[in-house]
Amino acid sequence: MMISNKTKGVFWMLISVLGFTFMGIAVKYLPRIPTYEKVFFRNSVSFITSAYILYKTRESIKVAKENIPFVFGRSFFGFVGMMANFYALENLTMAEANMLNKLSPVFVTICACIFLKEKVDKKQVMGIILMLVAVVFVIKPSFSPEVIPSLAGLFSAVLAGFSYTIIRYLYGKVKAEINVFYFSLLSVVCTFPLMMMNFVKPNLFEIFMLIVGIGVSAAMGQFGLTYAYTFAPASEVSIYNYVIIITSMLMDYILFSTIPDLFSFIGGFIIMSTAIYLYLHNKKKEE
Repeated sequence: MMISNKTKGVFWMLISVLGFTFMGIAVKYLPRIPTYEKVFFRNSVSFITSAYILYKTRESIKVAKENIPFVFGRSFFGFVGMMANFYALENLTMAEANMLNKLSPVFVTICACIFLKEKVDKKQVMGIILMLVAVVFVIKPSFSPEVIPSLAGLFSAVLAGFSYTIIRYLYGKVKAEINVFYFSLLSVVCTFPLMMMNFVKPNLFEIFMLIVGIGVSAAMGQFGLTYAYTFAPASEVSIYNYVIIITSMLMDYILFSTIPDLFSFIGGFIIMSTAIYLYLHNKKKEE
């Protein structure tokens, strides 16, 4: 029995969701370990994996001169966005952090419209407005320091929007594995000195969680995402990425006995409903 490419794409997207869910659990399970240290281990595995793939395929890591600023920009925005996302995961429920992080497609659309001159129709504009309304429910703006982790989560989505827009621009110019390689390399180089200034020696359980729970799980999530978009168009499989909001809520309740408050539930409902609405609209538009 032949398996369709769409089915393969959905399968790999769900593998990606599992990977990033496990990563979020590991991040929250290591409150003693500083953020820089977690990010270092997260990217060390991705760096080794991408370097191995490039070595096995005998792929050159050289980048055309005109593309170097864009590869650096993708790596820099991705790194800072990841730091913000880890900070949000550490201080919010997993569900709330992932709700904010999954707003990145909104900022991709805005950036692509501004910088890549892509057309946006009225229904897409309505979707963007609804997503931004959802932000208010999840963040619950106030002048209290308690809002800082939520703003960090939103900031991570904005920077992810910049990063993914650059990836879209580099499509056909720089291979995905090379983008992952340089992104991981920059992250490892930047976090290593910061980690050593405040290094916390992990015990055996923490080493396992850093390497497998964060590093391997994140690599599984990243490569699952890459393969999902390889087998099927983003318009067909991207919607399944939002399943992570549901898995995060379940893990929050089962492992940490926490659940988002009513306003976050409303924000999450708006985000998922709008994502489904835009998914159906974009699919109809392509047809």
